[in-house]
Amino acid sequence: MTDFATWIATQKDRTEAALGRLLPRSDEAPATLHAAIRHSMFAGGKRLRPILLLAACEACGGDTEKALPAACAVECIHTYSLIHDDLPCMDDDDFRRGHPTCHKVYGEAIAVLAGDALQPLAFELLLQSGGAELVKELAVAAGSKFLIAGQVLDLEGEERQISFDELRTIHEGKTAALLTCCFRLGGLIADASPQSMEALTTFGYNLGLAFQVIDDILDCTQSSEKLGKTAGKDAASGKSTYVSILSLEKARDEAARLTNEAHAAIAPLGQSASRLREIADHLLARDY
Repeated sequence: MTDFATWIATQKDRTEAALGRLLPRSDEAPATLHAAIRHSMFAGGKRLRPILLLAACEACGGDTEKALPAACAVECIHTYSLIHDDLPCMDDDDFRRGHPTCHKVYGEAIAVLAGDALQPLAFELLLQSGGAELVKELAVAAGSKFLIAGQVLDLEGEERQISFDELRTIHEGKTAALLTCCFRLGGLIADASPQSMEALTTFGYNLGLAFQVIDDILDCTQSSEKLGKTAGKDAASGKSTYVSILSLEKARDEAARLTNEAHAAIAPLGQSASRLREIADHLLARDY
């Protein structure tokens, strides 16, 4: 088995190449729109969500080549959410992944439309990996009950101090749902058993929440240069985070607890889930 760093770099490269093939060219009409899409899509990023999908597919014995379009689909949904999240009417961020955000380069209207265009493109790509079951999974995770619901609750909580349970509900939708969906899509493409699907679902839920806790920790412990986005913004605006509610030390404990729960969930998968275990430990230890 290849070492983890080599494996993850390979999956990222595969995703980058597939995105390059599958997305409209920047000179394809309407060129401004497609250039804006590519600006945001290829501004860097870890390609975490596609890698999670490919890892789940691999762990369940599936064909990761077949899963590549689906991996690109979840990256389209993620990138659309970032484009819209950065808009002045939302988080009003000037930088993402160390580059000017889409609306700073192309204007707000084109940024909105670039995000809009990435959503149907995601489902077009998803159908290259499978059928209606995959479409339903992503549509639910990205819809009004999860991803968008989390953003709404986040906005509504900006003017007050929210509870720990409210914060968890926000990030169950805003962060954990799409990460969980990646694992489920990978499992479905691999025709995983119901028991494996249950393990992947619980793993994804806990890993998704742990990922957000670490994000909140990094926001107050790392520089903007390291993160590739504005650091310390949550604290400056008085926004509730895992750190503000729990304290920095207890937030670290919570991230470790959730990661341990993720590990426990995939214990029944045995050695086939070794990459998933490495991913969980890698995300817990990340510094950007």
